[in-house]
Amino acid sequence: MQLKVNRKNIVFSPNSSRIIARFNYSGDEKSKGIILKILELSEEQAKEELVKILRGYSKRHRNISATFEHNFNKLSHILKELDLNTNNISNVMKTLIGSYFTKEYSIESAAFFNPSMVEDPDQSVVQKGEKRVIISFRATGEGHISSIVFRGGTLDEDCNLHLEEPGKMINEAKIIKRHAYSKKDFLLALSELHKDDKDISSKLFSNLPDNFSYGELERAVKKVKKELNLCLSGKILCDEIMWLASSHYEIIFSLDTDISERVIFPISDNEKNGIEDARFVKFTDDNGEITYYATYTAYDGITILPKLMMTKNFYHFKITPINGKVGRNKGMALFPRKINGKYAMLCRIDGINNYISFSNDLNRWNETKLLQKPKYPWEFVQVGNCGSPIETKDGWLVITHAVGQMREYVMGASLYDLEHPEKEIGRLKMPLMIPNEMEREGYVPNVIYSCGSIVHNGKLCIPYAMSDYASSFATVNLEELLTELKGNNN
Repeated sequence: MQLKVNRKNIVFSPNSSRIIARFNYSGDEKSKGIILKILELSEEQAKEELVKILRGYSKRHRNISATFEHNFNKLSHILKELDLNTNNISNVMKTLIGSYFTKEYSIESAAFFNPSMVEDPDQSVVQKGEKRVIISFRATGEGHISSIVFRGGTLDEDCNLHLEEPGKMINEAKIIKRHAYSKKDFLLALSELHKDDKDISSKLFSNLPDNFSYGELERAVKKVKKELNLCLSGKILCDEIMWLASSHYEIIFSLDTDISERVIFPISDNEKNGIEDARFVKFTDDNGEITYYATYTAYDGITILPKLMMTKNFYHFKITPINGKVGRNKGMALFPRKINGKYAMLCRIDGINNYISFSNDLNRWNETKLLQKPKYPWEFVQVGNCGSPIETKDGWLVITHAVGQMREYVMGASLYDLEHPEKEIGRLKMPLMIPNEMEREGYVPNVIYSCGSIVHNGKLCIPYAMSDYASSFATVNLEELLTELKGNNN
């Protein structure tokens, strides 16, 4: 039976007016020249130039002068080389200098895609039958750098999505906290990335405490580089140590920001080229405590690193790497609760098949079991997940993506046993959704893709991307889908 998919008349399109103010650095020598030119201005000239720039940009950014001051503080090493005492530089001059090292970046000018949907932690003041939701997107701008952005909305009784007007003052996190590292855990994670050089590790870690800060590690690495005549592999090891360390951090957004104004832009070295395909899930622990997790892929232009994001309220986020043999691949999706006392994760370790993994540790995954192979012609190239499994009365519902002829990405569905999710109950023989004529044109043609759906009032609500350019939303009757899956068990 061909299931009825109700595509809603909603399109999330890229919007070039969605901008953030970022640090703009062009190298030490050029920067020195710029600073010296600015300092040649009189105080009156500097004030006049600052007023002009504030008049032009204060309505486009929240507290842009604070951003200028922040970016000025990032130039301390240049000022030191120029033998300039910051105490002798006026606040007007500091702010003006900071403006020359700031640029606007349009976070979603190129693409707005690969969404996931979760229930909003705040369900106050909703009408009967309604549910407030948060939708995450992968936003892509200049240079194809991806970040995570959000939109808020409400699903009504009939699963129509009513979007909140997005805010205009977009912000990166104002507070960034570095992680405190356990020496034992750090060395274990490092050994999974790189064949350890005992001489370097001994020299580097011997003087570090059992728990150390990012700054302490950075100073130890600089000391080793200075004291040892490192070969190429030794330099690579030192770089990878700092690369790994930068993957742990916390970010906090201001309480006066709307959900649509919070952008999680690449912070660490290992994600400088993008934060890709966040799969958010509302996770309920054994004690009933709720935490929102997202698995995503960090990309530095060469290497990928799967990472885990956690939040309680979508203001404060903690980011850590996913380690272990499984943690070297894209497309990981966490189950919304433990199963038989263990965390469970969908993954794809070979780029072809779906696997399942169990672990006692959210950040370390090693053992996998084959879950699903391509079976039908429309999925002969590969199968993967389209977000975290959804718990239903009949089993774990997994929305899948599959690739067939002409590299066409379609969406399917499978059903697995609740207590033994490695056991398949059934899967669709035909795609649940295929790109229609409106959806097949875009940056990457013939692709529909999702990073997470939810159930509301008996319907499966699927946010999905259209050809890696824009996004939309559809619903499917859950009972009809489950009936079809249970009938396809061979």
